[in-house]
Amino acid sequence: MRIITSVEELNELYGGTSEASIAKVTTALTPLYRRMIEASPFMALATVGTEGLDCSPRGDLGGVVRVQDDKTLLLPDWRGNNRVDSLANIVRDPRIALMFLIPSSNTTMRLNGRAVVSIEESLLASFEMEGKHPRSVVVITIDEVYFQCARAVMRAELWKTETFIDPASLPTPGMLLKAAKGDFDQETYDREWPARAAKSMW
Repeated sequence: MRIITSVEELNELYGGTSEASIAKVTTALTPLYRRMIEASPFMALATVGTEGLDCSPRGDLGGVVRVQDDKTLLLPDWRGNNRVDSLANIVRDPRIALMFLIPSSNTTMRLNGRAVVSIEESLLASFEMEGKHPRSVVVITIDEVYFQCARAVMRAELWKTETFIDPASLPTPGMLLKAAKGDFDQETYDREWPARAAKSMW
């Protein structure tokens, strides 16, 4: 197998970048970048730690993050599986990368920066949902932010309903767990999971 072993080889293969691909990068939110990020209910959060890399899905009603100012985003950490992989990474290494998706839009937003995990009581209380608070809030400082070329989402036809896969044709969470641990009770898990999730969103 032929492989690339240097950045010089990559540059020779792919050629130069366009003016737009460089000009779009800013070190803080522009008003239009802010509009895009505030419209996103879902993002992927990438972190790095001593065990390696981690990428975690994050979603929320009315916008996945709160924009505090043009250099700062706030991400509440709601109920999950308590693995805290992303949070543990941030505590040890503040570098993060985010990718925001906006349903129906082919344009994604990307952000690189640094983060800390806050448990400031007033901050937690400001995110109250149904009488509950997140256990922590990830405070993100922006180093660079830009929009991503739409081709990947266009090629995937991500928002085209005609191409949606029937969920019933895919393995259930219980089936996936049983495949990983042979004696797992998949039937009980799949039967109880929808109601359990509905009661523990926040």
